[in-house]
Amino acid sequence: MALLITFSLAVAVLALFLLLVRGRRKSLAAPGPTPWPLLGSLHLLGQYEVPFEALSALARQYGEVYSITLGSTPCLVVNSFPRIREVLITKGAQFGGRPDFMRFHALFGGDRNNSLALCDWSDLQKTRRSIARLYCSPRSASSHYDVLDAVGTAEVGEFIRELARSSTPGQPYHVKPLIQLACANMFTRYMCSARFPYGDPGFRQIVRIFDEIFWEINQGYAVDFLPWLKPAYSSHMRKISRWAADIRQFILARIIAEHRRRSAELATELDADASNDEPRDFTDALLRHLETDPNLNWEHIVFELEDFLGGHSAIGNLTMLTLAAAVRYPHVASRIQQEVDHVTEGGARPLSMFDKPNMPYTEATILETLRTASSPIVPHVATQDTDIAGYAVTKGTVVFLNNYELNTSPDYWIEPHRFMPERFLSPAGIVTKPEHFIPFSTGKRSCVGQRLVQSCTFLMVGATLQHFNIAAAPGESMRTIPACVAVPPDTFPFVFTPRHNAA
Repeated sequence: MALLITFSLAVAVLALFLLLVRGRRKSLAAPGPTPWPLLGSLHLLGQYEVPFEALSALARQYGEVYSITLGSTPCLVVNSFPRIREVLITKGAQFGGRPDFMRFHALFGGDRNNSLALCDWSDLQKTRRSIARLYCSPRSASSHYDVLDAVGTAEVGEFIRELARSSTPGQPYHVKPLIQLACANMFTRYMCSARFPYGDPGFRQIVRIFDEIFWEINQGYAVDFLPWLKPAYSSHMRKISRWAADIRQFILARIIAEHRRRSAELATELDADASNDEPRDFTDALLRHLETDPNLNWEHIVFELEDFLGGHSAIGNLTMLTLAAAVRYPHVASRIQQEVDHVTEGGARPLSMFDKPNMPYTEATILETLRTASSPIVPHVATQDTDIAGYAVTKGTVVFLNNYELNTSPDYWIEPHRFMPERFLSPAGIVTKPEHFIPFSTGKRSCVGQRLVQSCTFLMVGATLQHFNIAAAPGESMRTIPACVAVPPDTFPFVFTPRHNAA
């Protein structure tokens, strides 16, 4: 009996010891550099071309999870896929917030929670994502994908004709504005049943502003972490607010008002209540939800439409990056052209989104472009006290998920600094994506519109190379920025030469 009591006491002491150790481990602060007064560790980021290069360098010193203070903001940097997965999936509910940057507020009418990507997670956010998913994440076997393919193919045809008309063979041509106009029309045709001429001044202005904002979102500014610098950024903040107001005005006057007018006319012609029919498009669906869901208001609808229409900028920028890769590596362009010539029977018909499964190398090239661009994942914020890898994380901590490290580390890729679309192809030539490749994030806050981005980019890249050979303009470096999927609105030109076998 005494032996049993002694054994029981020993087990109890051991259990208590393990609990204490576990509690101590959870309370440990993650290692990291010692911050300076006022600046924190911002000076360390300034030693590199882009902040994510600095974050990867610091990971080699402090490990897969480390703390860093930027200004007065406590941050945690997560650099390995298992720990990123812990943040986004295993403990996704505990990291559903977004940083409270002043720029984010300025872009969305003074409240970043008007944005789907930049808002904190909430029931309203879930509702808005649910409305969008049917239209903005269409499955390839759905009627919505059929519509997307039809409008995408038609718009690419307009783009190719305008490119042939406005560019001169052998001469540099700044194609990015035209690419953005075409991508914007794909979205307005699909989501709003509206198309605008490329020469429309108001449309051109709004597309340019969207591109400026996309570039803006992909940049980092000291004022994000040093709010006392706000007076020095006052003119910049006013410019951002003005951009946002101009976009909103255009959407209200040229899209929503026109859409409502056409819907009313259609209902009159049919002598029926249009609300009894299926929504014609995403705009219809949003307006119907406004009438039936008491939790939605007018601003929610306008901002959601603006959010998704702005997604065309991502397609235009990714198209530019992919075309630049095809120019740098002529064998890549040649293989894409071989694929597109084969599926279109030598240019006998236009390229379709449904050709994507039969053009795996083209899709792999776009994926490799996404990998090498390593676009940052929007930072998350802890919404409660929690932990990562046993390190304590206090509520309000900004968490950086180092996608740049995932996409460039030899721990995850063979020869990561080489551009090799083949890495996304199986020996049988089927597109394969490793689990750690998450260009659109993962978990409940992953990008709703990623299918739109990939399908429309495929169509733009494939059709352009179907009809043209592309070269670098003399003296142009086609320089791009690491850890950034954006190129400046005024960027490098290409030289376009029509292909003789193009339709």
